[in-house]
Amino acid sequence: MTEKATSEAPACGLEETTSESAHVPLTEPFGDTAAPQAPEGEQAPGGQQASDPQESALQPPDPAASAAPAGPAATDPALPREDVPSAPLLLAVEDVSDSSVTVSWEPPERLGRLGLQGYVLELRREGALDWVPVNARPMMVTQQTLRNLAVGDKFFVRVAAVSSAGAGPPAVLERLIHIQETIEAPKIRVPRHLRQTYIRQVGESINLQIPFQGNPKPQALWTHNGHALDSQRVSVRTGDQDSILFIRSAQRSDSGCYELTVQLKGLEAKAAINILVIEKPGPPRSIRLLDVWNCNATLEWTPPQDTGNTELLGYTVQKADKKTGQWFTVLERCHPTSCTVSDLIVGNSYSFRVFSENLCGLSASAAVTKELAHIVKTDIVAKPKSFVERDFSEAPSFTQPLADHTSTPGYSTQLSCSVRASPKPKIIWMKNKMDIQGDPKYRALSEQGVCTLEIRKPSPFDSGVYTCKAINVLGEASVDCRLEVKASATH
Repeated sequence: MTEKATSEAPACGLEETTSESAHVPLTEPFGDTAAPQAPEGEQAPGGQQASDPQESALQPPDPAASAAPAGPAATDPALPREDVPSAPLLLAVEDVSDSSVTVSWEPPERLGRLGLQGYVLELRREGALDWVPVNARPMMVTQQTLRNLAVGDKFFVRVAAVSSAGAGPPAVLERLIHIQETIEAPKIRVPRHLRQTYIRQVGESINLQIPFQGNPKPQALWTHNGHALDSQRVSVRTGDQDSILFIRSAQRSDSGCYELTVQLKGLEAKAAINILVIEKPGPPRSIRLLDVWNCNATLEWTPPQDTGNTELLGYTVQKADKKTGQWFTVLERCHPTSCTVSDLIVGNSYSFRVFSENLCGLSASAAVTKELAHIVKTDIVAKPKSFVERDFSEAPSFTQPLADHTSTPGYSTQLSCSVRASPKPKIIWMKNKMDIQGDPKYRALSEQGVCTLEIRKPSPFDSGVYTCKAINVLGEASVDCRLEVKASATH
């Protein structure tokens, strides 16, 4: 498609208005009223008398007419058809708002032998006969926007192509253009912190600012639990874009569902805000000491009559020694209505008290036990358990045997094995079944059941079968391995 040239022009002869609303497409169809066509011999819509072309050619030219801007009415019927352009194509409305209208068209099929100078756009009010030019001179654009229109204006538009020989026949938009007020459906935007229950304490202020949208300005209505607001306690101020609900000093009776309704010409939007006004709870109604044993005391109490208009978070339990009178917290946010206090000191006497707790904090007072819990010393009788000593005696047994080994002359070699026995066994090393204990060439080690024989700088004569024997009072065991000492090959 060919990109269209555009132009903006004020509406000539129309009341100028300004509007902050965004342009929106026209939602109602144009009227079916067509532009009147002047019959032959009667006055034309452009204010000129229609006449026979031959008579017009005989009359002298009017100087005033020649000074007027070129337009559809300035076409000379005597000119050849090829000298003037044909009518523009596809004249249509692109956009209509409450203060402007945009129309567009396509170039004519025939531009004329003398070339195209531009286009002249004209409009005619509903009920009027005269066409009013929008632009005084031809403009080389195929789209124009008429601004500063007034709500309620109704008019027709036409456009003609102009060459140096004159204006060609106009293209007339036969449907009526109606400028109407743009209606934007109301919409409420609830702030994030108000999308869940809004909690305030008694005496605090409540200030709800709820933004909304709508054009023209919609009406806002507040209700509390489905009823009208108490004007003596609640004040409301509604602006163009928000509504503010204010309560200077909140009371518990102000809790509930506040609903904002925004209405505009049969359309409406609603938003609900839940408010909860709370205060500190009352203390538990009663408390008693159920039992005392060893260094423990068991307490029980009943829930408070007033929870502060919200659920309880639990109970705080404190103790005080009679000697010092100082209170110490032993349990926080205890959910049951009973507990056991432990680790009390023998010989002391204790008092206990319990507070209720909610989002506002602890209750102003507490329920206190009337009687004291006396922690007395009791006789303790130890009952030793019978103990059977286990016999771990065990005859020697090797858990890891000796492994055959090959060594190189001149490099010390170690032979190792593991033995388990109780009592600790005696370890004897032998070579070819001959005891080698005391021979300085060998060093025997035994630690944590691991037996090691180190052969210092062996020679080929140290090759043979080596035996490790373990002996205790319960028996004996032995393991063997073969050691081969090979001289390295020389090249």
